Amino acid sequence: MHDLFLIGFLFTLFVLGLARPFLMVCAYVYIDVVSPQQLTYWLLNTLSISMIAGAGALGLWLVADDKKDARVAPRQVLIILLIGICGYTTAHADFPAEAKETWDYIWKALMFAAFLPLTLRTKLRIETLLLFMVLSAATIIIVGGVKTVLSGGGYGELNLMVTNNSGLYEGSTISAVAIAIIPVILWFTRYGTIFPPDRRVKAFAYALCFACVLIPIGTSARTGLLCIGLLGILMWIRSRHKLLFAGMAVALGLSAVPFLPTAYTERMNTIKTYDADESASTRLAVWAWTLDYAKTHPMGGGFLAFKQNKLRMLISDGAGGTRVSTDEARAWHSAYFQMLGEQGYLGLLVWLAINLGGLWRMEVLRRRYRDPESANAWAGSLALALQTAHLVYLLGAAFVGIALQPFVFMLIGAQIGLDTYLARKAEEQTGNLGVTRKPRPALA
Repeated sequence: MHDLFLIGFLFTLFVLGLARPFLMVCAYVYIDVVSPQQLTYWLLNTLSISMIAGAGALGLWLVADDKKDARVAPRQVLIILLIGICGYTTAHADFPAEAKETWDYIWKALMFAAFLPLTLRTKLRIETLLLFMVLSAATIIIVGGVKTVLSGGGYGELNLMVTNNSGLYEGSTISAVAIAIIPVILWFTRYGTIFPPDRRVKAFAYALCFACVLIPIGTSARTGLLCIGLLGILMWIRSRHKLLFAGMAVALGLSAVPFLPTAYTERMNTIKTYDADESASTRLAVWAWTLDYAKTHPMGGGFLAFKQNKLRMLISDGAGGTRVSTDEARAWHSAYFQMLGEQGYLGLLVWLAINLGGLWRMEVLRRRYRDPESANAWAGSLALALQTAHLVYLLGAAFVGIALQPFVFMLIGAQIGLDTYLARKAEEQTGNLGVTRKPRPALA
């Protein structure tokens, strides 16, 4: 029955996509986030359904969708440039076979992110995309939240439906993403139109937010705790009643401490004693190795270049002494160092430009549409939600190698789509009002 439901759901999406091309885009989003081929025992796990959905989305857009107001934003160009950089480093990778295997899905994810904004022509499509992203991630988050309540979870022990520790099924990755999407979930409780925000919708949204907070507890991911802290600070800054918000947050946090699993509190305490924690010391050693590696490989070593590292760490024994620990082939444990080591200084700069450009553009839109009484108040609120989600991701990315995480690049695609949509609407309104812009003075 489980397999039949998933097959029936995808088949329905594909059929509806033939009539409404954008639904094929949504089908690709669902497949890329949930990976239903890993959840079934027959049919789906023998077909390249991701490639079918991606090719279908592009083909239907080319053949059947309206493209008269399509435009390419600067960040889309940067994403294409990043694809080129990744292609170059893959061709000259230190580990060619492993790099090519990673390249085979990374270029598709980046290409889809560059293509996605072209399909976001209306407010309804932007909302639909974000709804599919949130609900697709929710299929993982809700399972993780329920299992955390029932078992308490534990580092490397929380089973998120599959045993494959990749994509959003990896503990630290889903912890960062779960906290990052909370602002988007809350946006639906105010401005959602597909499911009008009545009591049932709000109850589900708040319960999903609670499940999102449970994920870092269930996975015992220290990254998730830092993301929760940053989200709380950002929400406090935007709060109109700062004293009340702070008081409720402190009270809620203190009341939750006695109910936290022992494994979680013990792991969180290692943040204060990082020099005695081998995992934290390994991260610092990997980062130091990456900086040295970049000096001799400024163009990067391609995907998985970390496999050649050899590390030597001094670990505190807690009694004033130290012990020597060695390790090798340890992952980057940071998106920033990941980009430096794999794609070099140029790749890192382009990646930073894509991310920082998103923060800047969302701030521009937030300020432009911040009037709560205006017809476009939803846009300013959504820009703030996407900006907050992006900031939480960038903090989580400092400790997890998720620089090219497909879900995050979909969020970036949503940002670009919102930006270009609002630009088109502003131009249409200016034209309808017969307003002409004053010509800029010529440069001397």
